[in-house]
Order: sequence, then C-alpha cells, then structure tokens
Amino acid sequence: MDLRSGVAPWQAAADSGIPALTQDARCDVLIVGAGVTGALMAERLTSQGLAVTIVDRERPAHGSTAASTSMLLWEIDRPLRDLTSLYGFERAARVYRASLDAVQGLRSRSASLALPCRMRDKHSLYLAAGDSDRDLREEHTLRRRAGLPGDFLDHRALMETFGIARAGALLSPASADADPVLLAQAALAVAIQRGAKLFDGNAVTFDPAGRSVGVGFASDHTIEASHVVLATGYVMPDIVQSTIHKATSSWAIATAPQPDNLWRDGVLIWEDRDDYLYARTTADGRIVIGGEDDDKAIEQEARDTLMPAKSAALTRQLKALWPAARAEAEFSWSGVFDTTGDGLPLIGPVPGAKGVYAAYGYGGNGITFSYLAAELLGNTIAGARPALLDDFAIDRQA
Repeated sequence: MDLRSGVAPWQAAADSGIPALTQDARCDVLIVGAGVTGALMAERLTSQGLAVTIVDRERPAHGSTAASTSMLLWEIDRPLRDLTSLYGFERAARVYRASLDAVQGLRSRSASLALPCRMRDKHSLYLAAGDSDRDLREEHTLRRRAGLPGDFLDHRALMETFGIARAGALLSPASADADPVLLAQAALAVAIQRGAKLFDGNAVTFDPAGRSVGVGFASDHTIEASHVVLATGYVMPDIVQSTIHKATSSWAIATAPQPDNLWRDGVLIWEDRDDYLYARTTADGRIVIGGEDDDKAIEQEARDTLMPAKSAALTRQLKALWPAARAEAEFSWSGVFDTTGDGLPLIGPVPGAKGVYAAYGYGGNGITFSYLAAELLGNTIAGARPALLDDFAIDRQA
C-alpha cells in the first residue's frame, strides 16, 4: 500500500540512493524504518555510542514522512479534558507535560546540531469549532492547573489579534514547524557521520528467541542485533499486536508563496474537534492547510479518486478561515496515518518479543512523538525504565 499520493512542497528535497543489504551483519541496535522516527532514533542512539544500523525498503524520508505537514505541536489530538476523563488528571497532565518537553527538546537538539531543516519556533492557535467557547475555557483551566503555558482569547481578542472569526481560541507558545524531509535527512546524516550504517532492505521475519534478535530480510540475509527498534510508520509488522489503532487518510494543499498575505506570526492553527482542520505557513510564504480525514478511503486508488474534491473542500475552508488568502492549490497530496483511541503514541517494548521495541508516533503529533520515542527508548536501551512507557504501552486498552 502506497502511504501517500500527490506531491508536497518538501518532497523534492534531494537525496541519494542507499546501498542494498548484501551480506549478514551484526550491530548493537537495528532500526527498521528510515523516516523521521527512525532518523531521530538513529541520531539519539549513536549519541550514546551504540553501533546502529538502519534499514528501509523505501527511499529514506519519502514514505509517510513526506506527507507530513510537520506541525510540531505539544498539544495532543485528545484535549486535556478528554484525557482527564479517560485516565485521571495526574496521568493526563504528565503526558501533556512530556509532549511539551519533547517539542522543546527537539527544538534544542535541532539547534545544537545545526540541522538544516528550516525549523522555526511558533505559537499555536487552538480554535473553537462551534458557537461557544465553553469547552476551551474548561481546557484552559485544566492546562493552567497542569502548569502548561498559554492564554485564552475570547472572540473579540481573537479578532483584534489575528483577524480570525471564531468564538474563542487558546494561544500557546513553545511549538514549532519544519521541513519534515530535511529534518529526517539531516538527522540521518548526523547518525551516519558517527558511524551508523544505512541499507536498502525489506525486513520480513523477527526472531527474538536467542541472546540477540535475528531479523531476516527478503534478500535472504540476516542482521543480528542486541536491540531492534521498529519505526515502520503506518506499516506495522505482525510481531506487533495492538487493538487501539486504526488507519485514516488525510489530505492537504499548499498555495503558491504569498509572504505578504499570511496571518500574524504564522501561528500553527488547528481546531477543537475530532476531525480538525489544521493550517500552517512555510518559510517561503506558502499556506498549507489539511484535514478532510476519511477512514474509509485508505487505498491509494480511493485517495486519488477523492483528491480533486478534497482539494476543493480545503480551498473553500482556507477562504473561510483566512479570506485574504489566494487559495489556489499549487501542491495537493494525501497520506495514510494511524490514530489511537486515546490520541497517545505506541512506544515501548513489544510484548512477547524480548529486545524488540516499537516507536510509533501516530496522530497529529507524529514528529513530536518521534522525538519522545527516541528519548524514551534511548533511556530504556541504556538500562533505565521510564515511567511513561506505561502510558504508551503497546498492549494498553484505551
């Protein structure tokens, strides 16, 4: 299944081919998947002095990563009030604070490594979707109780500050945006410079029965690794069993550059509803807007058939959100992503498979959760047992 269709503005980022896996090998950690999750994982693990090998059956960063709109939000798909209803306030607040820390960590790491990925610090604007601001006021109260940053804007303040006509909004600092393909490629380059090896290979079998994990490839070669990290995006191998995720398709468009016609500060925009609209600007002045999610049109042919109608709908929604926009789409694309019932990632040991770990971001916080997975699994492989692994357990029931 092709995970994306169409072309995004960052898809043209140059990359070189990678060598095929042509012999058996050994390493400390094998990472399966060379998208943004695998790349951030490789950078983290090589910083710990580990011998890392990365394999992917596709071009690095050109699967789901290329379809990402790369809004690096710390705010989770499920509002804090919903997570509080599911798990209680303390657990919900802990997860939200971890997500905030992850975005701050990714921003800091990108800056310290001078990753050329066009990362920019941004505020987020979380818009009321209906005629009332009551839910957002409740959300703001809970966030303040949890020690999370942000301000509530009523209708008048929102209009005066941003010129957007909604019942209210939460304006929060400490998010970011970036070019997702460049981010993945840059992190991979750092890992390779430290000695990581990157191969074209299709992992088909996993054998965790011995002292190490044996991974068999379609080429009939094998890699033995002390640890294996699965960062395969939305193609989950059979060794991982989870009951709380499902595949959904999302569409996005990007306008031609219009740097003098953008909303204030290029804040990251999203809505307080399940199938929310989301929008950002780019460093060259484009407007990117996405949404129109559909969990029935998963196959590529179905997504492509819907592309004209979905693009037209997003164009109309952009005009409604920001009437000043020149809303013609220069780029249109779609991608398959997974969501979980509670909006949280799947990160941690794979049950019943010693030495195998899963790193699945999922949902609207994919890259934020990718960095969080790198931190948590890096610490785990180093011998720690982060408490957050219980919150993100693969076999949890939501």
